[in-house]
Amino acid sequence: MLNQSESGFLGHHDEEPGVVASPSAPVVTFANHTCALRLVRHPFSAIQNIFPKVGQAGVCDTVWFYYALLGRVRTNEYKGHHPLFRDAFVPVPPIAIQRRVASILSAYDDLIENNTRRIAILEEMARRIYEEWFVRFRFPGHEGVRMVESELGLVPEGWPVLAASTAMDINPSTKVPKEGLKPFLAMNCLSDGSMLIDTAGEREGNSGSKFRNGDTLFARITPCLENGKTGFVQFLPSDDAVAFGSTEFIVLRSRTLTPEFVYLLARSDAFRDNAIKSMSGASGRQRVREACFDTFLLPNPDQETLARFAAVTRPMFHLVQSLALKNSNLRATRDLLLPKLISGELDVSALPELETVSA
Repeated sequence: MLNQSESGFLGHHDEEPGVVASPSAPVVTFANHTCALRLVRHPFSAIQNIFPKVGQAGVCDTVWFYYALLGRVRTNEYKGHHPLFRDAFVPVPPIAIQRRVASILSAYDDLIENNTRRIAILEEMARRIYEEWFVRFRFPGHEGVRMVESELGLVPEGWPVLAASTAMDINPSTKVPKEGLKPFLAMNCLSDGSMLIDTAGEREGNSGSKFRNGDTLFARITPCLENGKTGFVQFLPSDDAVAFGSTEFIVLRSRTLTPEFVYLLARSDAFRDNAIKSMSGASGRQRVREACFDTFLLPNPDQETLARFAAVTRPMFHLVQSLALKNSNLRATRDLLLPKLISGELDVSALPELETVSA
């Protein structure tokens, strides 16, 4: 199911799809209110005024049509924008030129999509390792470790049970100079399902949450927390650099754990459910009470196991950031080329016609 949201994805259903798109016959969709434009290569049904658009067979290549429209309809107003298409004109070059342009721009998006899949796989691997080692206690060498009784049931011997507020610093004191421009993160910079943080803006001042590389940003307010907004800070140029952001972030910093452990713990259902249950305040603006971290208990692994865990997961986290940076550069290059290719400023007539997925 597609809807008007930024991602466009609502969920799955088992009924007949409304539109039978495919890799060989993609469809361009336009969200009437949010103006989100998408190239969809799978069967889908749509709600909330999602209009399918297709190119005219033999005249307009669908993939080229998508890129020709991309960026042409942008607005912050929430109203119906479908009539704008009646007043929009797109110069249509010969079909061979369209396909050359589509193949060039698609190459960038294919690389971006491949990197995005790798990022999702890396995050999933890290979460599975965390669960295997620290929830199921099947860490390397666990066969030789005796399990002992604790407040949480059986835990590995030598792993003391600590409150989360003991194992990590909650909103630790971090000095951020008031003068000069510094990286600033708003709540919408955090992803619902990934550690990645969107490109930070810059602001003067230092009012709000303060953080540095290795910190986890945990949304304190509804519905951001329920939606999963949690980020891992690793975009700053050095470990000495600092940034600040929304007052609705709770900053979590490892004290007896590792930064990667803290982030993956913050993504766990148990940790999030504990925070959600503590929320108080007016309906629709409830916030997490920091006292909830005093009552959330976890077995604190020994330092040798934590070091092994960091050795496995830290390269994964770094690779996620590296792939995200590559995607940012690919998007910037694609966006620079797009208007020049669509307008014909860059002549592609001499290029061979590359194979591209189009209709």
